[in-house]
Amino acid sequence: MFHPRAALLHHTAALGIALAALLAPRQATARGASAGGGPAPSARPAPPSLVTEAERTGFRRTGRYAEVERLCRAFEEAYPGRARCVRFGTTPEGRPMLAIAASDDGTLDPAAARAKRRPVILFQGGIHAGEIDGKDGGFWALRELLDGAMAPGALAAATAVFVPVFNVDGHERFRRNQRPNQRGPEEMGFRATAQNLNLNRDTMKAEAPEMRAMLALLDAWDPVVQVDLHTTDGAKFQHDIAVVVEPSVPHPGGLDAVARALSGELQARLSALGHLPLPFYPAFREDDDPSSGISTEPGPPRFSQSYSAARNRIGVLVETHSWATHAERVRAVHDVLAALFERVSSGAGALKAAAERADAASARLAGVPFALTYRAGPVSRIFPFRGFAYEKRVSEISGGTWTRYDESRPEIWRVPLFDRIQPDLTVTAPEAGYVIPAAYAAWVADKLRLHGVRYQILPEARPGFAVEAFRADAVTFEQPFEGRTRVKLQGAFRPERQDLPAGSLFVPIAQPRAPLVLHLLEPLAPDSLVAWGFFNASFERKEYMEAYVAEEEARRMLAADPALRVEFNARLRDPAFAKDAKARLDFFYKRHPSWDERVNLVPVFRVAAPP
Repeated sequence: MFHPRAALLHHTAALGIALAALLAPRQATARGASAGGGPAPSARPAPPSLVTEAERTGFRRTGRYAEVERLCRAFEEAYPGRARCVRFGTTPEGRPMLAIAASDDGTLDPAAARAKRRPVILFQGGIHAGEIDGKDGGFWALRELLDGAMAPGALAAATAVFVPVFNVDGHERFRRNQRPNQRGPEEMGFRATAQNLNLNRDTMKAEAPEMRAMLALLDAWDPVVQVDLHTTDGAKFQHDIAVVVEPSVPHPGGLDAVARALSGELQARLSALGHLPLPFYPAFREDDDPSSGISTEPGPPRFSQSYSAARNRIGVLVETHSWATHAERVRAVHDVLAALFERVSSGAGALKAAAERADAASARLAGVPFALTYRAGPVSRIFPFRGFAYEKRVSEISGGTWTRYDESRPEIWRVPLFDRIQPDLTVTAPEAGYVIPAAYAAWVADKLRLHGVRYQILPEARPGFAVEAFRADAVTFEQPFEGRTRVKLQGAFRPERQDLPAGSLFVPIAQPRAPLVLHLLEPLAPDSLVAWGFFNASFERKEYMEAYVAEEEARRMLAADPALRVEFNARLRDPAFAKDAKARLDFFYKRHPSWDERVNLVPVFRVAAPP
C-alpha cells in the first residue's frame, strides 16, 4: 500500500543532494583558487551561507533566533536588489521582529507595491513557536523562489513577505520535550509569548505588542493572501498536511468562490507531490474518537485565516501533522508554498482583482444581512479518512479511556464529515454605521487604527440623537481567557435617543473593511470588543439604594401608581421572585428615578444617519 511517509523521506534525502548542488557553484566561484592553491587575486568574498541548522543536522534540530537574524541579513546580501530584511517590531523582551521581502524587480517596500498595484503574498511561521516547521520550510522555499528553482515567474508577478518567527520570545523559551505530542526537532520553542498570550487568539483584541506589530505590517503591505504555518495536535493518522482556505462561506464580491478554487488547486498539487492533504482541520468533535466526526465550520476572526477573510483577503491555514517527522513536515511546508506560488506565477493579478471586488462589495453592506458565525448542520456524509488501527482501553493510570494507535497497521476510517455549513448568528448592517461615545473614543480609535478601519471624530455634540442602543437583558461572565474576562450577553438593539458628546467616534459602514467593523462592534459577535470584555464596566452597578430606603420608596410608588401594583402582584406569582427579598426591592429600584439608566447599556450605538 502506498504510504506518503516513505515518499516524503525519499524527497527529504534528495534535499541534501539538491542543496549541495545548488550551493556548490556559488561556493566554488567564491573560492576561485589559483594554480598555487591560494585565492585568486580577483576572488570575491564568499557569499553568506543560506543553509539552516535544520538542513545541516538532517532536520534533527532547528536553529535559535540568532539564525533568523543572520539569515535575514544574508538573504539581503545574497540577492541584492531582490531581497530586503525588514524589522517591523520589537518583542516585550527586546528582540527584533523580522521579515524578508522578496521580488524580482525590486518591489521591496509597501509604497512601491501600492504604486505598482503589486499583489503581495505574506507567509509566517512560529505564531506557536514550538510548531516551527514554517520557519525551516519557509527559508528553504524563499531561497528556491529567489533562485528560480520554485515557481519561475512568481516573484515577477508578486512580492513575497516572509516572517520566519512571529512569536519570537516564545521561540527562545527553548528546550527539549516542549511538545511531547510532536516528532522533532530535538528542541523547540513555546506556544505562548513571554506575556503568556497565544497570538492566534489575539488578532481581534490586539493586546500583545507582537500582534500590534503584525497588524501594522498587514495594514502596510495589504497581502492578498496570508499564509499561517502551524503543526497540528490530535490523533495519529496518515494525512500529513491540512490546508484550510478562507473564506469558505459566502462573502461579499464572491471571494469565497476564489478561495474554494484555490483550495482545490492546492489539494490537487499536494496530492500530485505525494502528500495526503486535507482541506479541513482534522479535529474530531470528541477527542480521540473518529466516530464522532469532523465539523468544518469556519472559526471566528481571532484565528489568522478567518481574520484575513474579515479583511476581504484570502487566509490560508497550513497544519502539518505533528506525528510526521520534522523533515517530513518541513518538506510539506515547502511543497504547499511551492503549490501556492505556482498558482501566483500565473494568477496573482486575478487574486488582487478578487480582493478589490470584495472591498467594493463590502462598502455596500449598509442594510444588508451579514452572517457573523456559522455552524455545521445535523446531516453528515462519510469521509474515507486515512488512519491507523487503534484500540480503546480502560486506563489503570487515569481511570479513563486510553486510546492506543498502531502505526504499523494503516486503515481507512469512515468518519462522519459535517460540512453542510449554515449561518448561525446573522445581523443586518446599520444603514450608516456605529457611534462610540467620547468617553471610550481614545482606546477604541486605537483598536480601529490597528485594524485599518476608518472613523470620524464628532467636532460637536449631538444631543438627543436617534440611535439603536443595545441593553443587555442578561450578562454572563466567563472564566478568564487570554488575560481577559470574556462576557456573553442576551439582548437586542432597540430605538432610543442618546446624547452624543463632542469627541465621539462615528464608524461608517460604507468602507471596504465593513465585515471587520461588524465583527468588532456587534455586541453578540464572538470576537467583538464587547465579547472580549473591554466594556465590562458597563455591566456593573455603581450606585445603590439601602434596603430600608427601598422599603419606603416602594410604598410611595405603589400608592402613586396602580398599574405598578398590578405588575408587582403579577411578579409575585413567580415563587422564586416571591421568596427573594432583594429581587423584590430591586423591582422597585429599577423603576425609581434614581436608577442608573446606563447599567447594562453597551456604549456602542447603531445609527441610520451620520451624526
